[in-house]
Amino acid sequence: MIKLLLAALLCGPVWAWGQTVTWKADKERSTVKFSVNHLVISKVDGIFKNFEGDMTTTGQDFSDAAITFTVDVFSINTGDAPRDSHLKSDDFFHAEKYPSMTFKSSSLTRVTNGKYLLAGQLTIRDVTKPVKLNVAYNGTTQDASGKQRAVFKANTYLNRFDYNLKWDKLTEAGGMVVDKMVNIELKLEFVRQ
Repeated sequence: MIKLLLAALLCGPVWAWGQTVTWKADKERSTVKFSVNHLVISKVDGIFKNFEGDMTTTGQDFSDAAITFTVDVFSINTGDAPRDSHLKSDDFFHAEKYPSMTFKSSSLTRVTNGKYLLAGQLTIRDVTKPVKLNVAYNGTTQDASGKQRAVFKANTYLNRFDYNLKWDKLTEAGGMVVDKMVNIELKLEFVRQ
């Protein structure tokens, strides 16, 4: 029993109830990925290398967490430089005019143990729309330097047309060269400040 209690104290998010705690995303141990169907039968994967994420909470189960996230559009990387340049152009993100995507949460609702639904406002280009993400909380632990780390995975699907990323061509068979639905996958490791 004492071993279990010690393990919970060392590995769980321990702070006084009502105390505001700030967490920052560790960019070296987090990923912002996307994938989209290409030429109907293939898929393109990509990442955004530069981003900032902050989370504040007073509850010990993260259900009152407030999350803000900013992604540098210029950091997009699909492993193909011409394609990345096209994605930064006005056909897609128009990075020169809109260099950042932003997300601000409105709620993080606990669905079941370790599972949450994150709702908020996502801005891409000049469009802000509500979005929901499924979130899995992987746990909290203490690293070798004594810092607490909390790990989450989140995913959602977005219709890129909703955000004016409307470039479209059709294959000879009539399918879309780039599908309108994009899968977003986040693996975020937050460090308590």
